[in-house]
Amino acid sequence: MKKVVPKSASAKANDLNSRIAQRVRDLRGERKLSLDKLADKCRVSRSMISLIERGKASATAVILEKLAAGLGVSLASLFENPATPPNPVSLAAEHTPWRDPQSGYVRRNLSPANFPNPIQLVDVELPAEARVHYDSTRDILIYQQIWVRAGTLEVTVGSDAFRLEEDDCLAMQLNAPTSFRNPTKKPVRYLVALVGDQSRSHHTRSR
Repeated sequence: MKKVVPKSASAKANDLNSRIAQRVRDLRGERKLSLDKLADKCRVSRSMISLIERGKASATAVILEKLAAGLGVSLASLFENPATPPNPVSLAAEHTPWRDPQSGYVRRNLSPANFPNPIQLVDVELPAEARVHYDSTRDILIYQQIWVRAGTLEVTVGSDAFRLEEDDCLAMQLNAPTSFRNPTKKPVRYLVALVGDQSRSHHTRSR
């Protein structure tokens, strides 16, 4: 019997980057957006989008969030594998971590891929004193809740600021610039649950 050798962390990371590249290409094609139109829509350069789609650039979380907003999906959707058969169970081995090259934060999609359910769960670890800021605008309204599992997290949504400690939970909408900051010298770990309002999708609302 042939022995199955587990993939290394670097191999898994390369697979995930390739998946992101494919997802961006596929979603852009489905929406019939040229590189120039998507670049204008999400305020990311045409050359950068091209590099991401060809797997030649490791995009930051901020850039991926802009692309997701321009494509009318959640950031978590860019990490999904469309080729995965629908299954109501997502195994721990399938929760491939992705590290943001800019802030160092690590995220893992937890929800079963391609299974018909509007809820997406994401596990996030933000390093000590790290910060991530998103300023994208969207054609769909995304509802999100954040539950802090360990540590302290400061969240700013528009002009509203919140400080969350362990076991605190924040409900919010992704309809304004949003920042996540770890003010301490220890990592903070939190769970993100999100649902998109498909009634406000890109094909039913003009910009």
